[in-house]
Amino acid sequence: MQVTVKAPAKLNLTLDVVGTRADGYHLLESIMQTVDRYDTLTAIRAEEITLTVVGGDPCPTEKNTAYKAARAFFRETGIAGGVAMTLEKTIPQQAGMGGGSADAAAALWALNRLYDTRLSAEKLCAIGVQVGADVPFCVLGGTAFVTGIGEGLQPLLPLPDCYIVVAKPDEGVSTAEAYAAIDRASCLRHPDHDKALNAIAAGNLPAVCAQAVNVFEEVTALPGVQAIRQTMDAFSPLCSRMTGSGSAVFAVFANREQAEACAARLKQGWPTVFLCRPCSGVEIFSE
Repeated sequence: MQVTVKAPAKLNLTLDVVGTRADGYHLLESIMQTVDRYDTLTAIRAEEITLTVVGGDPCPTEKNTAYKAARAFFRETGIAGGVAMTLEKTIPQQAGMGGGSADAAAALWALNRLYDTRLSAEKLCAIGVQVGADVPFCVLGGTAFVTGIGEGLQPLLPLPDCYIVVAKPDEGVSTAEAYAAIDRASCLRHPDHDKALNAIAAGNLPAVCAQAVNVFEEVTALPGVQAIRQTMDAFSPLCSRMTGSGSAVFAVFANREQAEACAARLKQGWPTVFLCRPCSGVEIFSE
């Protein structure tokens, strides 16, 4: 049997840092959303764990999140087996879109189907958090309020249908540098999550977008992010914002024609631009 999993990217509609644990990990609050830009992982049973990656920047196999997730799966289940995985990447890397976490989630779902372990999403999340903080959300997918270091998940009603333009500048910032900048900053603007959660419950997309604040955008202040947002804002989106610790930027539109026009303009200046929509999470196929 071969299992194929389409693993969607994520966007942070809101992102706030609300504290620091005793071990130094930062505590987050974020409304996350999966979108229909996918990495695709195919898997078959094998005697050992192997991984072939097509597209994206090269990464040592043992550091790849899909490989790490497979090792964690076999360790936690006690299954004496392996898997041969092929990963096709289209989610931009170092973009704040959770590509690595999506790949880890895809590996867990693929192995769950391949070995018929019938583990719950909750159990897969527990395995996934060993690989990365965003993996539990990528296992769950859809719309969720994420807290802690990523392990706190509150599923929400689906985001109202909309059109989302994503563009990525050339420059980026490391996650470590972004958190160091947060630690040095003061007087940041923060999202009002009570208002944002009420807006999602009411299906009020403009009110959700009014709370689209990312504290990392202010402290990193990447020129490319600012230039992209300036271009996006000329097309009057409901909001535009950087996702994660950067550096991809998204703009939300209720109107497809506006979104397409915005994307067309952005493609004149940046190589990584695409249009996407909210989705409910991973898609799994067996053959």
